[in-house]
Amino acid sequence: MEHESEEDFEYRWLKLRNEMKARFGKKPDLNAMLLLIGVQELGQGAGPFTKEQKQDLMHIATCRVFSISGYYELDRVDDDGWPHYRLVRPVPFANLKEQERMLQWHIVEYFDSLEDE
Repeated sequence: MEHESEEDFEYRWLKLRNEMKARFGKKPDLNAMLLLIGVQELGQGAGPFTKEQKQDLMHIATCRVFSISGYYELDRVDDDGWPHYRLVRPVPFANLKEQERMLQWHIVEYFDSLEDE
């Protein structure tokens, strides 16, 4: 993450959002991207989901993308098929802008890893 220039990262983030816009008809914000990843990781289709389930899906997504850098790891999948993660080491957040940037970088890496499969 540290070795990528800001311009290169911004390009990759915009490219991903544009790809999502082409696929879904509108450009997703950070929360929409997290929801999309959560649904993908749950693997039970697109819903419908309650507001609480959507929050849980976004939490799953956050844990999943931060598992790329070893902050979380999959602990178990419950009887309903929902993944549960455990914190391995604290995620270092300084401020909101840095937190958002780190999340965006992990989201880009998540989608890049899917393309490699």
